Amino acid sequence: MPSSKFVIKSKTSDSFKANKVKSMFDCDMEVVKKEFNVNIPIENTKWNVGLIVGASGTGKTTIAKNVFKDFRFFDGFEWVGKSIIDDFGNEHSAKEITEILSKVGFASPPDWLKPFNVLSNGQKMRAELARLILDSNEPFIYDEFTSVVDRQVACIGSAAIQKFIRKQDKQFIALSCHYDIEEWLEPDWVFDCNTMQFRRGLLRRPEIKCQIRKADQSEWRQFMDFHYLSHDHNNAAHKYVCQIGNESVAWCSVLHFPHPHVKNMKRIHRIVVKPDYQGIGLGTKLMSEIAKKYKKEKMRVSLVTSSPAFIHGLQQSKNWIMTRKPSRLSNTAKTGALAGTTSDARLTATFEFSNG
Repeated sequence: MPSSKFVIKSKTSDSFKANKVKSMFDCDMEVVKKEFNVNIPIENTKWNVGLIVGASGTGKTTIAKNVFKDFRFFDGFEWVGKSIIDDFGNEHSAKEITEILSKVGFASPPDWLKPFNVLSNGQKMRAELARLILDSNEPFIYDEFTSVVDRQVACIGSAAIQKFIRKQDKQFIALSCHYDIEEWLEPDWVFDCNTMQFRRGLLRRPEIKCQIRKADQSEWRQFMDFHYLSHDHNNAAHKYVCQIGNESVAWCSVLHFPHPHVKNMKRIHRIVVKPDYQGIGLGTKLMSEIAKKYKKEKMRVSLVTSSPAFIHGLQQSKNWIMTRKPSRLSNTAKTGALAGTTSDARLTATFEFSNG
């Protein structure tokens, strides 16, 4: 049973200032100590995600290190490369690295080419997790989890990360002073250092409330830097934005697609989800909702993509059917929305919306 009773001792200073403080507050002691009696009854229980939570100074790190001695304690990497890709070990291929980044919800190729220090805090957290998973096969503890990110980003990131941890069947313990991530992280168990109480994870992620609205061409500026291929955008496309609260978090636009055999075909022109909101299926959900609208108008909707994240997500969706497996398009096959692109140089897949 992961439980432990231990005492942490620290010898006090004998300096002039320290002795002055001792006399001022009547705490003349040579040793400061704190006793811990921790019981986390998870032995012989299958679990993937644990959470040790509590205010600063309540002993989260101390408890984690003493109770879970066989776990890798992670408190940061050294990032020195010109891009984050360069900082992953040489034993990992570019394909392995980009796949793991996409799977933890960091599916933004332009940002993969940036150095670590210029990424957003949310991107840094996901890049660290991806590198940690590739570098280590043992269970791990992530200290100060979500401590430096915006709270909404922390919640979205927690949802994306726990989903991936479970798919990989790994064991991960988050240490955090924030209780707001619990229902998004959906831990199998929680140890609360404020009360020194253990509880089974019961909370489930709340529904993410999105609003889809028509967008103006000028709003593309907010999203173009995050598109994995091009900043260009066709003015004739029908444009939509997904909002969470007051923030625009995803973009989808649709073009009429000239087809030699099908007259009522539309094609997704651009689909972008801002990096901090990736990994929770938001892009697939946005495309599906928009495709349903065109379906009611007797229109068919398709998508050509080379993004590993989208290909994987759409394969898991009951609403999208893969009509062409990943392959390279010939120049003669590129018409309409694909004319003038470099799709022949990339592996792309085609999907069509089916509405389940």
